[in-house]
Amino acid sequence: MITVKDVHKSFDKKEVLNGIGFEIKEGEIFGLLGPSGAGKTTIIKILTGQLSFEDGEVSVFGKDVNKLSGSDKKKFGIMMDQLGLYERFTCEDNLSVFADIYGTDKKEIRKVLESVGLKDAYKKSASDLSKGMRARLLLARAFLNDPKIIFLDEPTSGLDPTTMRSIHKEILKKKAEGCTIFLTTHNMDEAAKLCDHIILLNEGKIVEEGKPEQICRRYNHHRMLKIHLTDGTDKEIAHDEKAGDVVAGLLKEGKIETIHSTEPTLETVFLELTGRKFEEEA
Repeated sequence: MITVKDVHKSFDKKEVLNGIGFEIKEGEIFGLLGPSGAGKTTIIKILTGQLSFEDGEVSVFGKDVNKLSGSDKKKFGIMMDQLGLYERFTCEDNLSVFADIYGTDKKEIRKVLESVGLKDAYKKSASDLSKGMRARLLLARAFLNDPKIIFLDEPTSGLDPTTMRSIHKEILKKKAEGCTIFLTTHNMDEAAKLCDHIILLNEGKIVEEGKPEQICRRYNHHRMLKIHLTDGTDKEIAHDEKAGDVVAGLLKEGKIETIHSTEPTLETVFLELTGRKFEEEA
């Protein structure tokens, strides 16, 4: 669905993308992870034809991104903070503007608002919406034209856990419908829950890629099992050929409450690869 090969992009002589390359399959959720300023939004703008690049190749729908037609771009759904709402317009009127642009039947407006939990906010002005409701309205706009590829640029940034889970649910519904989803985030837990494939981006370079669980296992240097016992204590044992006998003995004695392997999180992997935290670039 999307192919990127050796892409370079600079702003004012500063290279922000340095030989980026990846492929995205149809129907998958692809995660681009990294701190603020790492180049995530720049990549979205390149993929959607909003921004040129100096070197490399980019194709979307099997076509050179520079040759995409208007009808091709109508297959995109985009949710970005930079694409603001019309504050004085109602939720319904906000989507009506975009329905006119995309040539979408306006009967779809109320359906999509209902699908993102804004059933009772049709006539509410955007200026009167909470942050969570605004995020839902932006998501509704991205879904409105029944897109084939949806670009979501940090869609849950700053939202409460309940709203975040609701948005995750809608994203997974779109995947089930066959949409390809390109997700940028600095929330590693979000990526682990949603993404089929991810790349870790730092200072314009890809520092790791793969399935979230595969990456975590790849950097599991310690290979330990953490056992929480019924007496409230914790016991760590090496995850090797002897572990089975130890666990079996504890189970027979009824002493085990929980068992967890000690694979690192995606954030831990990122820290190992870069030696820095996300907040340092925020």
